[in-house]
Amino acid sequence: MADENVTEPKNTTEPTAQTTEPGAKQQAGATPAAVPSPANIKHHAPSPAAFAKRKPAHTPAAPAAHVSYSDESVKQAEAFGRVDDNGTVYVKDGDSEREVGQFPDASKEEALALYARRFLDLKEKLDVFANRLNSGTIKPREIDESIKLLGEETKEPAVVGDVAALKTQFEQLKAQGAAKKEELANRRKEAVAKAVQERTAIVEKAETLAAELGDNTNWRSTADKFRALFDEWQAHQRNSVRIDRADADALWKRFSAARTTFNQQRRKWAQARDNERAQAKAEKEAIIAEANDIKNSTDWGETSHKFNELMDRWKRAGRAGRSDDDALWAKFREAADTFFNARQADREQVNSSEKENLAKKEELLKQAEALVPVADEKAAKQARQKLAEIQDEWDQIGYVPRDDMRRIEDRLDAVDRQIKAVEDAAWKKSDPEADARKSSFEEQLNAQLKELDEKIAAESDPKKKAKLEAEKATKEQWLNAIK
Repeated sequence: MADENVTEPKNTTEPTAQTTEPGAKQQAGATPAAVPSPANIKHHAPSPAAFAKRKPAHTPAAPAAHVSYSDESVKQAEAFGRVDDNGTVYVKDGDSEREVGQFPDASKEEALALYARRFLDLKEKLDVFANRLNSGTIKPREIDESIKLLGEETKEPAVVGDVAALKTQFEQLKAQGAAKKEELANRRKEAVAKAVQERTAIVEKAETLAAELGDNTNWRSTADKFRALFDEWQAHQRNSVRIDRADADALWKRFSAARTTFNQQRRKWAQARDNERAQAKAEKEAIIAEANDIKNSTDWGETSHKFNELMDRWKRAGRAGRSDDDALWAKFREAADTFFNARQADREQVNSSEKENLAKKEELLKQAEALVPVADEKAAKQARQKLAEIQDEWDQIGYVPRDDMRRIEDRLDAVDRQIKAVEDAAWKKSDPEADARKSSFEEQLNAQLKELDEKIAAESDPKKKAKLEAEKATKEQWLNAIK
């Protein structure tokens, strides 16, 4: 990835060309242009033609074109120069006088005014540079280039004016420029340090994400976080100060390593996930095949148990991917529904027939319960014959609902017990050995009946009282049978 140290646009500082102001009017027969002859003027700065050949550059030290100066400013500058009868212009430079050019075809006033304006032009450049130093946009390169060009122009300028003051101002600007460069350097140092700190924070976030990768990682969410960090990195690279290549490369290496770690771990996870899904798909397809093999079975109990086992295996098989899981589940559900719908239909049919059987048996119960109580042995024999017929018909009817089975069976057994009690009593009465025990048994029954009467009288619970009364009725039948 392309990173730092992109070449910035260069800021070169080149002053604009000096403005030439012709001071003499053209006269008939005179030189066509009343300007100093190039051969006679000592140039200490690049000519307008030389400036024109230069590449475009920043011009912080150049005054605006066509600057007009007050007559007072021009007169103050003129006080530092003179023009001799030959048109030679001189300027006071410290304690000495220096020739700055010739203007033979113009008046002394025009020649002196021309060079005074050139002084004011140069001073304006210094003033413009002073303002630039106070701005927040100046660059160190601009300061260096402006100082260099202004130093050349103020060394021995071809101007008329207070040259000593001009040089003093230039030296002050050099000192200010050096201070400004140091200030800019310190600012850049602080900005770079801050940028490195901010870039390091992005790297540390990425490294933390990479260090926390594991079985519980939300890979999609983590990928979004890495993408956001990369966008933040690029935005910081575009908008912040440029940092040193060594620092930039080191930080990028760390950030790239964290992203590489994430990408490698995500690929491993994706591969393992695909393997698990393929295995789950194969397992579920096998389960579906088994379900299709038993879906038409009418062995309701055993097949229901098998389908429950298949469902447990399905849950343990894991996920095969959303699209595959939906399609596989639909196939398994179809096989299961085929079996369970058939089982439900059969169960509903059985329930209907069992309810019909219950109604029939309840009718038989009415007939059986009408046989008791029996008074003697003869009645017991008749009741036994009738009960046997009822029981034969009872067995032929078939099953009843499970919840009602015990209830009606107990009622039929109660009829059988009452008839049997009379039969047993009659047998004991006719038994030769029973006579010896008859008296003792009768006494026991009378004692038990007396005890039951006392319990019935003392019992307050209706259910328990009813049970005692039923027991008393049975014993009274026994007693009647042995008399």
